[in-house]
This record gives sequence, C-alpha cells and structure tokens, in this order.
Amino acid sequence: MKQNKLVAFIITFETALGLCAQTAPPQSQPQTQSRRASSGAMKSSDETFLKKAADGGMAEVQLGQLAQKNASNDQVKQFGQRMVTDHSKMNEDVKNLASTKGITLPSAPSAKNKAAYNRLAGKTGAEFDKEYITMMIRDHKEDIAEFQKEADSGTDPDVKALASQALPILQEHLRMAQDCAKQLGMSVSGDAPGNL
Repeated sequence: MKQNKLVAFIITFETALGLCAQTAPPQSQPQTQSRRASSGAMKSSDETFLKKAADGGMAEVQLGQLAQKNASNDQVKQFGQRMVTDHSKMNEDVKNLASTKGITLPSAPSAKNKAAYNRLAGKTGAEFDKEYITMMIRDHKEDIAEFQKEADSGTDPDVKALASQALPILQEHLRMAQDCAKQLGMSVSGDAPGNL
C-alpha cells in the first residue's frame, strides 16, 4: 500500500513538473521584457540627441539655402543644395521618430545657429564660400562624433538606428566639404580662428 502511494506521489509530482515546464516562459522572454521595459521610457540623453539633431538639421537646411544664393563657387553652391536635400530628409526622419516617442522638437534653430546664419547672411562671394565651408567642416566633425556616440551608447534602439543610418551621410558631407575647401585653396581642418 505504501508503495502504491509512493508511485502515485511520484506520478503526480512528475505530472506537475511536466505542466510547469509547459507553462514556464522561455529563457529569452525575461530578457526581451527587460529590453522592452528599458526602451519604453526614453532616457534624457536620447531625447537630447533628437532635439540637437533637429536643431542642427534645420540650421543645415537654412545655411544650404543661403549657400545657393550667396556662394560664388559652383561646387559650394552644389554642396549647399546637397545639404538642403539630405538634411531635409534627415529632419523628416527625426521628426517622425520624435513623434512616435512623444517628444516635442524645437520648431526653429537655436540662438547659436541663428547667429551663425545672420553672420553668414551678410557675406557673399569668396568670403562667404570660405566661411561657410569652414563652418560645415567643423559642424560635420562634431555631428559625426555625436551621432557615433549615440549609435554606440544610446539606450533607445530606434534612436540608435537613426543615428547609425545617418552616419554614412554625414561622413560623405564632411568629405564633400573638405573637397570644396581644397578647391578653394583652404586648409581642411575647419578649425580656423574666428569661425563658428
């Protein structure tokens, strides 16, 4: 009798273990849930990145439009057109992502970017060409560093992906600006004193 009870207990115990095994979540599920939880609430660094990207992108478009009017060098004018085209697209991507994340972006460039625009707006010809290209080299070096940092260490996977996708475009812009500088007989460092 004791043996029958023991067998019944073992069978019941094994059945219970089998049921538990069938209903237990797979090992990867807790990681997925924790990943989802960490990306659900966007960290301030990711939000700051999106806001800075929007601000810089708007400035790039406005400066590119100005370059098409005020530049004397055809390559600089073409570079300005490329800035308008590419940064308008990037701005749309940033805007769409921010909208899905519930983030309000700036509606106009920052005071710093407005001041840069106003300073360049008063220049034309070769003077404009050199100052604009110097600014573009420096700005794109800074942008590449910021986008690379977000791509490497951002916490929101969507924001990281946006930064990663933009990097090759920004690197191409830097190369183009450096080519313009060479054609204008300038240093390609972009760190000339007195320039933004």
